[in-house]
Amino acid sequence: MTTDTGEPVLTIDELASRAGVTVRTVRFYSTRGLLPPPVIGPRRVGHYGRGHLSRLALIEELQQQGMTLAAIERYLGQLPADLSPHDLAIHRAVVASWAPEAVERLDRAELDRRAGRKLSDEDVRRLTAMSVVAPDGDGVFRVDSGLLRLGVRLLDVPLSQETILAARGVLIDHSRAAAQAMSGLLRDAVAERAAEDVKSLSAHMQPLVVQALLTAFQRSLKEELREWLGEQPGAEAAGG
Repeated sequence: MTTDTGEPVLTIDELASRAGVTVRTVRFYSTRGLLPPPVIGPRRVGHYGRGHLSRLALIEELQQQGMTLAAIERYLGQLPADLSPHDLAIHRAVVASWAPEAVERLDRAELDRRAGRKLSDEDVRRLTAMSVVAPDGDGVFRVDSGLLRLGVRLLDVPLSQETILAARGVLIDHSRAAAQAMSGLLRDAVAERAAEDVKSLSAHMQPLVVQALLTAFQRSLKEELREWLGEQPGAEAAGG
């Protein structure tokens, strides 16, 4: 079920299924204030949307980084209350960038559970093309856990697989070029420092650089879309 604007309207069971958690977990997070309350509809049924899904995904990412529930509460408490699902996804992307690359071996049932939905054979084929999963024999898949959520979301984007793969190639090429240029600047800046100092600086700089890149790209993309659609700056805010 969706609203007139295309916003999904989910029951608590549907929300839990899509997020890959239990209903009990959703209720627990709600009582701790980690999730905003649902919109109460007919027959007193609570309705959830993209914002709840995005916040659950962020909570999961923070947990994977080893943060305690109390630390997650503090982290979420510092975020503006009116963050959009898109903004929450940006926060999650920044948090995910702190994690080392992790490839897991999952059977089909566990892959479906991690994806938050039952994947069709075509879904798995498309995820394989995106290098998110790779068959490993005997019904087992090697899964890039850092990319799985993103890959599943891309399954619902109304673009052809060729366009998505082409976009992936553009992002990889340009991000690699940016990383090489940035590492060159850092090498020049810390050339005289000891190796341990360089490692410490790199560890502190990485999340900051990733956040800066994401923010810069997000704003540049908005400007490109405005020009493409012929919109004036501020029109988005004025309209909604």
